Amino acid sequence: MNIININEIENIKIGNAQNTEAATGCTVVICERGAVTGLDVRGGGPASRETELCKPTSAQGFVNAVLLSGGSAFGLDAAGGVMQYLEKKNIGFDVGVTKVPLVCQSCIFDLTVGDKDIRPDAAMAIKACEAAEDNNPAMGNVGAGTGATVGKLGGMPTAMKGGLGSYAVQIGDLKVGAIVAVNACGNIYDYDTHEMIAGMLTPDKKSMVDMEQAIYMMAEQAAAKQMQNTTIGVIITNGKFDKAQMNKIATMAHNGYARTINPVHTSMDGDSIYAMSVGDVPADMDMVGTLAANVMGHAVCDAVKKAQDAYGLMCATTFKNQSSQ
Repeated sequence: MNIININEIENIKIGNAQNTEAATGCTVVICERGAVTGLDVRGGGPASRETELCKPTSAQGFVNAVLLSGGSAFGLDAAGGVMQYLEKKNIGFDVGVTKVPLVCQSCIFDLTVGDKDIRPDAAMAIKACEAAEDNNPAMGNVGAGTGATVGKLGGMPTAMKGGLGSYAVQIGDLKVGAIVAVNACGNIYDYDTHEMIAGMLTPDKKSMVDMEQAIYMMAEQAAAKQMQNTTIGVIITNGKFDKAQMNKIATMAHNGYARTINPVHTSMDGDSIYAMSVGDVPADMDMVGTLAANVMGHAVCDAVKKAQDAYGLMCATTFKNQSSQ
């Protein structure tokens, strides 16, 4: 198994756009030829658009793009920009008079980080699509990860910086990758070492709190019920699968969240994973689902490791350096 860059997976283009001052942004994954796409939502508070397209019972067999964004439900307007961009390129479902681009979207809650009145919109999404033409997306404090935070059970004063991450592998001709915006209520653990690398800080910000124990003690407090979290990601594979199989792969990919985020899938989160089939390589569904969990777990870690200090929030690298002194 070889580690590759996510942009080495054929038939996709990924782009970011963000308003750094307002602490929000969006990340688009475009498949112009159409991708068979599944989805599994595990969190209790998702903000999403056109997700019915991912159900096996949907009449449409593909989507043209998945948009991950900030802005909470306000950010759902941004998908209109992706549709404008793709329609101008004559991409979408042919209805005779035009082609209707099929675009799914999920949002994270970042309104408490920067300017709550500035959210991803159609203009920002178009910029993300234009950036996707280069297909060389940065990670960290960019795109949908711009205003992302983690460890928010105690509120923003003890939270740390989240971000956008990716990871991809190749076995023979098969490629499987993940891109994810990590905005979790829970703490983040290294996929390989199981070390806690980001999360809820103590009031003096010199150590991190065991979130699992904290949630037991804080379950009745209002802070524990604030729905200001969500980790949203996309699995991308060149393996050939139908929609039901891609839904199963999305389900298995959540194991990557479970191995790196604790707690996860709470009523305070909107945790969602899309899974896109963008190629024709024959592959076993269970093997790809297992790989999906692996790459998603590593992508979650990549997101917090590449995040930088911003908006008064400490990143994982700063915390590690501080702890080693």
